[in-house]
Amino acid sequence: MKKLIAIAMMCIASVAMAAETKKVCIDKIGKDGKVVIDKKTNKPEQECKEMKVHKKLEGTEVPGQKK
Repeated sequence: MKKLIAIAMMCIASVAMAAETKKVCIDKIGKDGKVVIDKKTNKPEQECKEMKVHKKLEGTEVPGQKK
């Protein structure tokens, strides 16, 4: 019973802490420094990755800090 409760809590925690993801695609560049064109579609080949998006927090300056 304890194992079942522990597994359920871990599932809930993993869903609550999941970061948003964003798909980022960049054109593939060949050895000669030019964009690689796909032969079938005649469009540039792209490398796509899933990246996590983090929230930026607004902050205030710390008083008394010397620079």
